[in-house]
Amino acid sequence: MSFGFNGITSGMQDLSRLSNARTRSISPENDTGAVGGGARCELADGFARNAARELGKGWKVNPFIVIPAGKTWEIASVDGPGVIQHIWLTPTGSWRSTILRIYWDGQEQPSVACPIGDFFCSGWGSYAQLSSLAVCVNPGRAFNCYWSMPFARHCRMTLENQADKDVNMYYQITYALTEVAPDQAYFHAQFRRVNPLPYKEVYTVLDGVRGQGHYVGTYMAWGVNNNGWWGEGEIKFYMDGDKEYPTICGTGTEDYFCGSYDFEDPVTHDRYVPFSTPYSGLNQVITPNTLYRSQFRFGLYRWHITDPIRFEENLRVTIQALGWRSDGRYLPLQDDIASVAYWYQTLPTAPFPPLPDRDDLEVI
Repeated sequence: MSFGFNGITSGMQDLSRLSNARTRSISPENDTGAVGGGARCELADGFARNAARELGKGWKVNPFIVIPAGKTWEIASVDGPGVIQHIWLTPTGSWRSTILRIYWDGQEQPSVACPIGDFFCSGWGSYAQLSSLAVCVNPGRAFNCYWSMPFARHCRMTLENQADKDVNMYYQITYALTEVAPDQAYFHAQFRRVNPLPYKEVYTVLDGVRGQGHYVGTYMAWGVNNNGWWGEGEIKFYMDGDKEYPTICGTGTEDYFCGSYDFEDPVTHDRYVPFSTPYSGLNQVITPNTLYRSQFRFGLYRWHITDPIRFEENLRVTIQALGWRSDGRYLPLQDDIASVAYWYQTLPTAPFPPLPDRDDLEVI
């Protein structure tokens, strides 16, 4: 499967092909990705200077950064053309309080604006292993992103620390400097959260998209506030002028995330069964206990890697929150729902809705 770059392809069969692309990588030890720029930090300037005090320059002097409370740190500024191939990071602090933003080709409007936990399918702020083609979450809290992100002129990434305390951040951003085909679209990701969802309202995953592109994935952090099954709702994709009725309509929440029958254990029918596959998963099930953890909470993802949802002009995505009430009737739920929509599109990026404030982002 070729992505159309100069020698940059995906698929094991293509690994033997030579390429004129130049590999670079940004980390705290080489914050520009410059040739020969790694491990040059002076001992006095490194965040790990105490640990390296007996070894000196070149000996893991600056493997992480400290982002002060309330500050934004630019972690990447790369002139193109090129493609971001892998992002790895591991944070301290609340995963909802650090905001990742990515800007393409000098736009003032970010094309990615998302808390780091949710961007890496970890919206509840606690570790749950995940193995997929696009995102992997590995022990102990290693976040990995493999979405391909081509850009023509420039890529800029920032991390904003909204917390009252400093956070430590280890990260590595690997990219290739290479020609980018003119038909390559730009990666986007948008976060939303509603807590609780108003009665009989439909949850909006994405709206306001303008331009040509294709939708490639959904992550949801879903917290239920009622007893019983919570996933009867349908996902709907309104595209290219759809008004009241969508072009694509699913049949149920667990069906969209490629499960069935309430994600139940098919033998015992007494528990949810987490799963993580290359394209979809229920990778996190947080189970109530007898004291303070009173609600079920779920993490779900669905990647449209082999079946992207293509649109020409605009796109809106919604999902219903439905359970059951007496006499076999649907119950509109008032749940705690957060989501990340992932898609590619042409520029410019339409402005995103403002992110919730820090209290409204908090997992409580």
